[in-house]
Amino acid sequence: MSSTRRIENWLLTVITIIGAAIWVFPLYWAFVTSIRSENRVVSDEAGIIPDEFNLSSYIEVLFDTQLVNWYINSIVTSVLITVIVIISGMMCAYAISQMRFPGRRLLYGVVLASFMVPTQALVVTQFILMNQLGLINTWAGIILPQLIVPVVIIVYKQFFDAVPKEMKEAVVLDGGGDYTLLFKVYLPLNWGITTALAIITFIMAWNQFFWPFLVVTTENMMTIPVGITQVNDAFGVYYARLMSVALLAAMPVMVAYLIFQKRVTEAVMISSGVKG
Repeated sequence: MSSTRRIENWLLTVITIIGAAIWVFPLYWAFVTSIRSENRVVSDEAGIIPDEFNLSSYIEVLFDTQLVNWYINSIVTSVLITVIVIISGMMCAYAISQMRFPGRRLLYGVVLASFMVPTQALVVTQFILMNQLGLINTWAGIILPQLIVPVVIIVYKQFFDAVPKEMKEAVVLDGGGDYTLLFKVYLPLNWGITTALAIITFIMAWNQFFWPFLVVTTENMMTIPVGITQVNDAFGVYYARLMSVALLAAMPVMVAYLIFQKRVTEAVMISSGVKG
């Protein structure tokens, strides 16, 4: 290896380390803040190095807030959104790709065109609809508007289009129908895609803030991202407590990402490829 190449490698390594440090520092600072007392947090002597290990803010968050309810709301809504989006998206993509019916091309065109409509533009209409249906401040009100995820349909359709026609013909000759083709033939072939899409859909639903913030009106129905906004005090912001609940809220997603890092990366690449 030439000296020039070695220098380039060293420079790239240094730049990568600096970039990683810049990205990690806010998480590190949030953790350091969360293990300090409130007086220490606002003190002029508080530095970057941890000088106190105080778990009082975590105890207060766990026992003095509705964190457990927020977790339950987030878990239930995120899981239901993920399951419904994956199943409905897969079935819709199968119908568009493998079945012939009037308006099939128009339906797929509508799915593609939905990328051009920002979700914020639909908020007023969705809120009025949820209000008319009496779903404000309910799990259904949180879930229903988040079930529209066109990228899932498009990714599945691309997969179904790539499956050899001979495989479908063989199943049909053996007496198999659409149910057999979709759930017993195609689904086992695309477990990797399904897993990746499910993980990224779950993370997006878990981190959703804007819509749950609008549709939820009571504290006990809030999800984790919305509940964080309630961790305050009449006399000001409690920084240690706020950082504690933020870290506890992010923990499930962080753990899921660490466990399924490869699948999450695949899902991001798939989504980016489709949108690009």
